Amino acid sequence: MPYVHDTLEALRKSSPAQTEFYQAAEEVLECLRPLFERSPHYLDHSIIERIVEPERQIMFRVCWTDDAGRVQVNKGYRIQFNSALGPYKGGLRFHPSVTSGTIKFLGFEQIFKNALTGLPIGGGKGGSDFDPKGRSDGEIMRFCQAFMSELYRHIGPTTDVPAGDIGVGAREIGFLYGQYKRLTGRYEGVLTGKGLDWGGSIGRKEATGYGAVYFAENMLAARGETLAGKTCLVSGAGNVAIYTIEKLQELGATPVSCSDSRGTLHDPNGIDLALLRELKEVQRTSLEAYLAQHPGARYIPAGDYPADGHAVWRLEGEVAFPCATQNELTEADAETLLGNGVTCISEGANMPSTAAAVDRFLAAKIAYGPGKAANAGGVATSQLEMAQNSSMEQWPLEKVDAKLKAIMANIHRQCAETAAEFDDPTNLVLGANIAGFRKVADAMIEQGVC
Repeated sequence: MPYVHDTLEALRKSSPAQTEFYQAAEEVLECLRPLFERSPHYLDHSIIERIVEPERQIMFRVCWTDDAGRVQVNKGYRIQFNSALGPYKGGLRFHPSVTSGTIKFLGFEQIFKNALTGLPIGGGKGGSDFDPKGRSDGEIMRFCQAFMSELYRHIGPTTDVPAGDIGVGAREIGFLYGQYKRLTGRYEGVLTGKGLDWGGSIGRKEATGYGAVYFAENMLAARGETLAGKTCLVSGAGNVAIYTIEKLQELGATPVSCSDSRGTLHDPNGIDLALLRELKEVQRTSLEAYLAQHPGARYIPAGDYPADGHAVWRLEGEVAFPCATQNELTEADAETLLGNGVTCISEGANMPSTAAAVDRFLAAKIAYGPGKAANAGGVATSQLEMAQNSSMEQWPLEKVDAKLKAIMANIHRQCAETAAEFDDPTNLVLGANIAGFRKVADAMIEQGVC
């Protein structure tokens, strides 16, 4: 279909050197070909030309002072991609790898992820190339205050509600919210991931990891299997990975790995979750320190990784949870995982598998849950936090978790039913993209050209 090809080529010309964004856009648009054949009216309304362009792109400098009194300068971004279904919703990422292309890819994915939740939220994303690692609390506070001093004029509880992402946890959300409150004089639900004593939701921190596990449960249940007794591979060592590991252990599975930027940890007896939390949340140190208490475990430094992939995916397991960052799982990794007997993959990170790796998984017809479906639990619970803020309530964990489980089951159902509708029942990538797109596109048509 030349229409899709022409749109992608025009995107490359209008948004040069944004490879991650092209990758995300191409995956979605290629999946939409069978939909356009059945429903050409979407083309008549120029929906795909409109949906690949953000409604608003905000870029700004962030000037702040470090502990030595030197002025530092970073770039800040907020991409408000699509508001057809509700206020923009998506996290803030603080990491030196952040570029406008990174934020655009994340914001684009967020449109369809948020649509799949069934909740009234649009898609957006933001962040900065600021690196919190090695910075003091005072430096991080001053950076967050400088960042919010520009961002505050573009967000609001019914306009755009950011959350956390890589490099933005409870500490950063607190500093950002405090500055927003100082500048506006308003105490309102403009950020999610807040502290439990001042508007946060019980269960929000756990939600992305728990949700990825619940999605895997649904995929396995559709094949007559459970997670109990299965060996699981997990990448990452942040919130998503930690709570993926926690929920897997609760359900009787054995997670045997985790990773950070410096290396991979493999404990064939199962990850010691309490120790992992101590190392990453309290001491903020390398995973290598785990070996002092568990000499039977193995640590693989990043310098010893295979040239064509990541050490964590060269381990043996049955279910994999990529929970670190985009494009961490290569085609060679995919071949190894399939060769080692992995039959289920649930992505806790955003677009963690390369396009070639995804093709391998789809060809093998394993249970594969793409990030825009499998990791939607985080943003879904963020919306539940917004609902609690609006009603001045705080729900118990049982209520939040029950809603999260129901949302993840519903996302799986939508993806599976849509994939079957288009005669490709094992392809949840196709199902997720078409199901999410139809909701947004129908709303855009009903709201007119805007």
